[in-house]
Amino acid sequence: MQRFLLVCGAGGLGSGARYLVSLWAGEKLGDEFPWGTLIVNVVGSFLIALILEMTLRKAMSPELSLTLATGFMGGFTTYSAFNYQTTALASSGHVDRAVINVVVTLAGCLVAGLAGAWLARRIA
Repeated sequence: MQRFLLVCGAGGLGSGARYLVSLWAGEKLGDEFPWGTLIVNVVGSFLIALILEMTLRKAMSPELSLTLATGFMGGFTTYSAFNYQTTALASSGHVDRAVINVVVTLAGCLVAGLAGAWLARRIA
């Protein structure tokens, strides 16, 4: 039960953080492109790889890993929002923006995930 509550609490914090990033991105970068979703997905890819690599290397406890990876990162990352925003861009005639969003998100998340794993190997 304790693990469940940790995941739920951390998930709420992750969702709140995602909301704040989206507000910030909309204000600073504009709302013609889903910058907030892109940012949280790339940052989330980096952080989840870092967390899980640290856990594999015994530099982080399984309980903390569960709380951060499943809880916080589960609330923070936004694949469903990414999918909806991409299809909305394409449906509204902005196919170019939809394609850019897919390419930048996939490449950015892949690179961020590799960077997170690399960093974990260096510090653990």
